[in-house]
Amino acid sequence: MSCPAENWKFRPHPLLANSHLQTVLGIHWPRRVAPYTATPHKVALDDGDTLILHEDVPAGASETTPSVLLIHGLAGSHLSSYMTRMAEKLTAHGYRSFRLDMRGCGAGEGLAKLPTHCGRSTDVAAALHTIGDLYCESPVSAVGFSLGGTLTLNMLAEAGEMRVGNLEKTLVVCPPINLFSCEQHFRTFLGSRYDKFFVKLIWNQVMLRWQKFPEVAPPAIPRRPQKLRDIDHLVIAPSGGYSSAEHYYSETQPGPKLAAIRQPVTIVFSKDDPIVPFGPLFDFPHSDSVETIVTSHGGHLGFLGLSGVDKDFRWLDWRILEWLEHPHRRQKPQDVPDQAFTLK
Repeated sequence: MSCPAENWKFRPHPLLANSHLQTVLGIHWPRRVAPYTATPHKVALDDGDTLILHEDVPAGASETTPSVLLIHGLAGSHLSSYMTRMAEKLTAHGYRSFRLDMRGCGAGEGLAKLPTHCGRSTDVAAALHTIGDLYCESPVSAVGFSLGGTLTLNMLAEAGEMRVGNLEKTLVVCPPINLFSCEQHFRTFLGSRYDKFFVKLIWNQVMLRWQKFPEVAPPAIPRRPQKLRDIDHLVIAPSGGYSSAEHYYSETQPGPKLAAIRQPVTIVFSKDDPIVPFGPLFDFPHSDSVETIVTSHGGHLGFLGLSGVDKDFRWLDWRILEWLEHPHRRQKPQDVPDQAFTLK
């Protein structure tokens, strides 16, 4: 399966070019979901919390069958549409897939006292080590979506040249790079709509966690905050030892750490992402191990493309499969014209 650079030139479906349609329909477009046949694995963390890995195995798999770790975004789970789609496509193409439920998400509900946040990069590392323990001869690739991509970038920066489990390469899609920029974007008219959406989902997770583990709940349960930043300040920052939301953003945003990455990673962004601002990607220097792919359209995890180009219009799914077989060669910015990095 070839993977020429021009295949990353995304062209949206003509009726779905709007970034908000791409984002919303990318999640809610109806599809037939295959019955759950995965094998769950517990991932024990050093602080006593537990994650869940969902393993889907292709026909004829062996100990050396390549594995792919899928890491979901904020308020997602192994049941998120992009997670189930990719698991189905991966197993159909001969890959063993592992869908990770982060703390308190999906099948991990009730198994973690602490919430997931951008600084919990060791959670991704723990999942990779678990896969390596299960299949010591299986090469592993990781694909992180949105927040899952942020955690993975932080993990790579912290690992330096040290291999994490059997990880060989990584791709992240629409990851928040500058958390201050994201928070400012959520103050805008359109950004506030997504902010409210996430507040409802995350606050439900917080309440469930406090009901399950009352010892970590505050003496007086506050009313649901109005902004995600308020949850970050009241709940997320204290849980990670940060003094404020601003302290949390400063310490856990991956942008300033991109220059420290020494292992191959491809970052896919959309210029019209209505949730994660595109501009901050180029506010930070990054190492030669970091490849950037930027499309003009696609929304946030949408990328609903033209009919007839791939077997279905889920353009991103097919590019991930191609990337797995033929990762791009990293080119230095001075070696090629700027437009080569901003693909239309």
